[in-house]
Amino acid sequence: MAEKKMQIVLASAEVAPFVKTGGLGDVAGSLPRALVEAGAEVIVMVPKYGSIAEEYKSRMEHLCDFYVSLGWRNEYCGLERLDQDGVIYLFVDNEHYFNRSYPYGFFDDGERFAFFSKAICESLQHLPEGFTCDVLHCNDWHTALAPVFLREFYQGLPLYERVKTVFSIHNIAFQGQYSDTILNDILGLAHIPAAASQLRCDDRSINFMMGALHYADTITTVSPTYAQEIQTPEYGEGLDGILRDRSISLQGILNGIDTDAWNPATDPMITANYSLSDMSGKAACKHALQEELGLEVRDDRPLMVMVTRLTRQKGMDLVTYALDRILSGGVQVAILGTGDYEEPVRYFANKYPGTCAARITFDNALSHRMYAGADLFLMPSLFEPCGLSQMIAMRYGTLPVVRETGGLRDTVQPYNQFTGEGTGFTFANFNGEEMGDAVFRGARLFWDDRAGFDTLVKNAMSSDFSWAKSAHAYIDLFRWLRPDTDAFPSAVEEPKTEAAPKPVVEPVAEAEVKVEAKAEEPKVEAAPEPEAEATVETQPEPKTAEAPKVEPKAKAKQEAEVKLEPEAKPAAKVKPEVKPAAKKRTTTRKSTATKTATSTTKTTASKSTTAAKKTTAKAASTTKAATAKKATASKTTTSATRATAAKKTTAAAKTAPVAKQAPEAASAPAAAKPATEKADATAPAATKTSATKAKTTARRTTRKRS
Repeated sequence: MAEKKMQIVLASAEVAPFVKTGGLGDVAGSLPRALVEAGAEVIVMVPKYGSIAEEYKSRMEHLCDFYVSLGWRNEYCGLERLDQDGVIYLFVDNEHYFNRSYPYGFFDDGERFAFFSKAICESLQHLPEGFTCDVLHCNDWHTALAPVFLREFYQGLPLYERVKTVFSIHNIAFQGQYSDTILNDILGLAHIPAAASQLRCDDRSINFMMGALHYADTITTVSPTYAQEIQTPEYGEGLDGILRDRSISLQGILNGIDTDAWNPATDPMITANYSLSDMSGKAACKHALQEELGLEVRDDRPLMVMVTRLTRQKGMDLVTYALDRILSGGVQVAILGTGDYEEPVRYFANKYPGTCAARITFDNALSHRMYAGADLFLMPSLFEPCGLSQMIAMRYGTLPVVRETGGLRDTVQPYNQFTGEGTGFTFANFNGEEMGDAVFRGARLFWDDRAGFDTLVKNAMSSDFSWAKSAHAYIDLFRWLRPDTDAFPSAVEEPKTEAAPKPVVEPVAEAEVKVEAKAEEPKVEAAPEPEAEATVETQPEPKTAEAPKVEPKAKAKQEAEVKLEPEAKPAAKVKPEVKPAAKKRTTTRKSTATKTATSTTKTTASKSTTAAKKTTAKAASTTKAATAKKATASKTTTSATRATAAKKTTAAAKTAPVAKQAPEAASAPAAAKPATEKADATAPAATKTSATKAKTTARRTTRKRS
């Protein structure tokens, strides 16, 4: 049973709302809060950038400071604490590395984030009182060296031996590749051959992400489909071989979105609020957005928007190819973002005034208004690890048009025109014509079947993309790594149920109960089995009141017990044979001829019978040795063998008349035939009959003695 809450340290180069450039900031900002709601204790570590708003800096408290060794350097590191929404945020302070206006894009990024990774490891010794890291969760290449440093420099310390590491790939295209000269100068790993070889991606370069893939205990990525894709050369960006080798440790967990920040019912940045039960505000948002962007204010034209980085990864090649067809076909388009395709976007905005609008900037408030006011959302990515924009669009009732890749495939259900099911429109290949066809499938549904379009809108808004499911999946992963901790208070009962099976005691108890009930139960068990009844019928009546007289009843009882309890030991069940068993069942099934033969034998041939016993028993023991051995083996092994022996005995009894001419070779059940011939009561006949019965008695005695 887990006795302590799970304590997780999550490290990321950006965390919303403090600093954010893309999806990584959203995930690192939302996941910790969801983990706390699930019952874990979480600390988030992030660099203290100069671009962090003053409103957050003013609330920070200095926790501690220390020095971090980086190659031949000793660099200052301070930890500034800020508590918010139940999460403890620790900002790594070093002005030389982080007091800059933007998180990335500098010549010394390799050194900056190597320091950040080393500072993360060192900080585990300086966490707030009562917090001991169980799982270190690193994200993307900026923190990829932390599992390497942890293993190579800190693993011998007791505090670090218990720490498990998880590395999450948010975008495998960005891996952190630098010259191998920093192996010694900055990382201090050149003298460790194993570390150097697992970081090196070619003769002159090292790869930060490659180190994490080798050293982390578990690897995750942000959608199940993307986890499969990156194991192929097409999507693996040169790391597919390592990922295939570690496929057992690789898991895809779909991201979620902050459903409080992205909520059309409460969003203060949109023109009018609306919800699934009252969609009237969405029309007002569309009208206001068309006016703001300089588009024609028309309700009969679908408005499609893009909020994205203008890069090839986001499918801008397909957009520039198909935009003429889309705009000339009557669909309005608005694009918000920055990147490599700014000029082509401006070109189309100038070519189609009133139909196409472009805003080459990053504007968070405008993005909210575009999500709320649009009818369609275009996201034709070349590859997409997860994607949050399509989920936000569906949250606002804007139907996505996406390519079936990565998280887009996992989150958007394609429209089915026959059933009316779906949450958006999809296409499979990275092809401009297919993208245009998908756009016009949505446009035609908007024009021709507005009721069907509105049904899809409701389906999309009903989808659950909160962090609750994702957080539970992460917690399950963390608990698998650290089963001695517990992040789900309600899940504490599960180990109790699994850890307390009713093992060996119950079979023993059941065996005891069955032994006690054997006096009554054989009738129930043996009745449906014809072989068992026949076995009882063919057992002849013993001639004297000595030990052989008790044996048939004991044997019948044992055979009945075998039917009930096949695995009970025979030795333990012979003990009750001293008790007189009821003759009722055996006596009622014996024929009148058998009784007469028994009476004749007792009165006329008692002595001759005794002599015949000795001679015949000796012959029977010789001729039937194999049969006796089989019976003995079956008696001491399994019930199945006993049943087979019983069947053979019954069959022999039925075929006894054929063996009448050779009594010396007859089997034991053949005694039933002479016993019925009451007319032949002479001494030789009586002797022959008694001798035949004696064979049967001798065989049973032999079994018992063996």
